[in-house]
Amino acid sequence: MSDNAESYRRLSPWRVSLAILIVAGTILGGFFGTKHYEAEKIQTSQKPWFAPYVDVTATPIFPFEQLGTTKTHEVVLSFIVSSPSDACTPTWGGTYSMNQASATLDLDRRIARFRQQGGNVAISFGGLKNDELAIKCTDENKLYTAYKSIIERYNIDTVDFDLEGDGLTNNDAAIRRARVIAKLQSERAAQHKNLAVWVTLPVAPFGLTQDGTNAVSSLLKENVDLAGINLMTMDYGDSLEKGKTMLEGSKEALINTQRQLGIIYDQAGKHLNEATLWSKIGATPMIGQNDIADEIFTLNDAAGLNTFALSKGIIRMSMWSANRDIPCGNNYVDLKVVSDSCSGTKQNNQGFSKALGAEFIGSITQNAGIKTKTEEKTVQEPDDPTKSPYTIWSKSTTYLEGTKIVWHHNVYQSKWWTQGDIPDNPVLQTYETPWKLIGPVLPGEKPLPQATLPVGTYPDWTGDSVYDTNQRVLFNGVPYQAKWWSKGDSPAAASSNADSSPWVPLTQSQINDITADKQSNLK
Repeated sequence: MSDNAESYRRLSPWRVSLAILIVAGTILGGFFGTKHYEAEKIQTSQKPWFAPYVDVTATPIFPFEQLGTTKTHEVVLSFIVSSPSDACTPTWGGTYSMNQASATLDLDRRIARFRQQGGNVAISFGGLKNDELAIKCTDENKLYTAYKSIIERYNIDTVDFDLEGDGLTNNDAAIRRARVIAKLQSERAAQHKNLAVWVTLPVAPFGLTQDGTNAVSSLLKENVDLAGINLMTMDYGDSLEKGKTMLEGSKEALINTQRQLGIIYDQAGKHLNEATLWSKIGATPMIGQNDIADEIFTLNDAAGLNTFALSKGIIRMSMWSANRDIPCGNNYVDLKVVSDSCSGTKQNNQGFSKALGAEFIGSITQNAGIKTKTEEKTVQEPDDPTKSPYTIWSKSTTYLEGTKIVWHHNVYQSKWWTQGDIPDNPVLQTYETPWKLIGPVLPGEKPLPQATLPVGTYPDWTGDSVYDTNQRVLFNGVPYQAKWWSKGDSPAAASSNADSSPWVPLTQSQINDITADKQSNLK
């Protein structure tokens, strides 16, 4: 997100290309489930909250203080960035110092008015267009002073770091930022004051990029207690599979990031259960016309995202931006050109706020005092083949593309030929695993009836016969397919040394297809 209509946040080209290849294999759930799919409780008293971003320096000035008379009592004011003339001096959008914003924009007075009406304010640092303070302010003491001055001037208990561009990829800045934030959190805790820290990151349907996961890891490494990860569910580009809606892409993005977040916390030695992980997720769509011409986030998408978020226990909903939550006027000619003062789609005033914020009844300040509670990992019971719909995964077995198995009480399906790859290996990127998580084994499930091939479907294997590539045989009643020309190589060796064996067993789905074809031909 940026602080004017020039906003154009995109993923790097190679990651977008990679996303095209892997989106069909998007993992649809978490790796760290406990026994079956027993419900887990969030270990906090959090209530979900909705707070749209307000672009403070956009023209025309948006009267966020008037939101205090509506159901939208929360706002995230953006963006605090470095001064163009002094990297360690905070400014609003690189244009106004704090005093200038007070005098020219009446910002301090408007915040006070908003709070008089019951509103709560968070402040966001960064964005795409300008430099987040940690990028060029290399003196940690000065960086600490800059952050602290904003927190104290506006008396806030929640900060948001919108990391894009160099703010996301600059590792030195990430370390500085994390150290200073951790220091501020620790000091405020000693004073019995809260400082909730959110990090806002670009996302694709496959989840966070490596830069995004690194950003979270850097903060956890310095012991920052993260309130959550806010995902910019927007501007997907080629990473959004053709034909899928913005809502569908956003759901995938949230699901995959929740899985990644669990792995990142585990790697930091801090295990969180599934529900607590969901409570550390936020979503921020770009309402209406996105920066990419073919991407439009509709009111129906907004209602669907709200329903999905509430069902998962997502704790935060935002949007870019409150400034844009009105229809464009008749004099605005090309709706495909993004405006920072209207959505570019048909709607009523504050239509997106109402759709996205429905039943998000918590507040920024109410949630600012919640501390992260970790727990011990649940020791899983062994998979029971009598209560599993598919066979239990085995390290020595070869699996063809499309094979379904059970592992740690979840059903997985192979995305390509695999042997020895653990289905729930905690990889951060989905392209690193050949397994797609389908979902948990359900209570009361039994092994599914496995189709068998009628006698004579394929010839029995014999040691003196020559077999060509793709030829099929039966061996001890099991169908096999030849990977290359062979003679005298028994299919029995396929299970013990799959790579060197010329034979691979057919999957159950292949057997089912063959059986169905035979039955169809008999009709």
